[in-house]
Amino acid sequence: MIQTLQHPSWVGITVGISLAITLVACSGGRRTATSGGSTSPATVASGGVAGTATGGAVGSGGSNVAGGGSARGTVSAGGTTSVGGTTNAGGSRSTGGTTGTGASAPTGGTTSTGGTISGGGATGGTAGSTTSGALPEGNNGIAAHHAGDLGIAGDTDVIFADDFESYAQAADILKRWDNMYQNQYVAITTTAANVYAGKQALEFTLPQQTAELSDAVEKIVSPELDVLFLRYYSKFQPPYDVVGSSHNGSSISAHYEVGFQSTPGVPANGTNKFLANLENWRGEAATVSPGDLNIYIYHPLQRSQWGDHFFPTGLVMPNTSIAFDFGPDFVSRPDIIPTLDRWYAYELMVKANTPGQNDGRIAAWVDGKLTMDFPNLRLRDVASLTIDRFALCFHIGSNPNGQSKKWYDNVVAAKAYIGPMVK
Repeated sequence: MIQTLQHPSWVGITVGISLAITLVACSGGRRTATSGGSTSPATVASGGVAGTATGGAVGSGGSNVAGGGSARGTVSAGGTTSVGGTTNAGGSRSTGGTTGTGASAPTGGTTSTGGTISGGGATGGTAGSTTSGALPEGNNGIAAHHAGDLGIAGDTDVIFADDFESYAQAADILKRWDNMYQNQYVAITTTAANVYAGKQALEFTLPQQTAELSDAVEKIVSPELDVLFLRYYSKFQPPYDVVGSSHNGSSISAHYEVGFQSTPGVPANGTNKFLANLENWRGEAATVSPGDLNIYIYHPLQRSQWGDHFFPTGLVMPNTSIAFDFGPDFVSRPDIIPTLDRWYAYELMVKANTPGQNDGRIAAWVDGKLTMDFPNLRLRDVASLTIDRFALCFHIGSNPNGQSKKWYDNVVAAKAYIGPMVK
């Protein structure tokens, strides 16, 4: 089941910010929350350990305290390690009250099974508009035409599909994915309980440590796109007792990385980048793990140098007392917390806006149900800023309470709504 919770603890919280670089799109900076009062920037260990594409030497970054420092991080497909530059940690900011969202508006439009975003021939018809109107739900997407995802990679709207069945070892992942980060913590599991379908799945491990670390696999999108849907199955190993920064789901981004160097702490300005992560946020230990599902986003109207959090209700963090304009058709939906040790089908859609118009849109589905939908977005000011990467990730700012694992299976990236696997 999915638990529905609100955020009473956010009234009057203060959010402190610090940064440790991890060179992957899923790492968008670090935010930690405490109840009441003011906060001082925390001391953050940098980058943690960095693997290589061939499982070779491990490099460790130095310490990175708030206000500056260096960090090391990643691995490119060729197996080299890049060294990050210096960064300045941001100060603290207070968030007051809660944000009321506007009245729900009926959504217009119709959807057909499967198909493309706009025009063009496609498998099973034409999908509803991603700019306005109703979005498809349930088994009304590409997967409905491919039972068990059989043959889904050949669908005209699918750009990538991976069921993780073809890999003899974790190093083989780089035969199909372009980058793998912290590969000493990335594995292919054959344990039946941790496989959604078939006999194998992707496994990420985060060791018990206070240093920041980010496991990930990443795919470069070529040619680049204005809209992308990413569906995958995933579950957390309990108890997953992580509080604070944890980019622990998936990412779709446009030019967020320069080469293999991600750019956390650099605000989006409409011409340089945008990023949307589907992830869980747990700002304090009292919140049920893994925390509230949300979109972590770098966009031109972000409220600090770090990404904002968009919650299904319409609440935006930081500065939750300030309403965000999602337009007259925005529908507030309940906040949700997934249950640990349970497989869910997650799907993330990012649609870039037409430059000069606020017609961008980000939406997410859980088990085929639309759980959050953010229209009226400005993600870019130039048409050349297009989606060039997606990733699966398991990131921590700190993990002092024990080893954590997360599993992924049956990944599909497409130009149209995919929907859950039909067995």
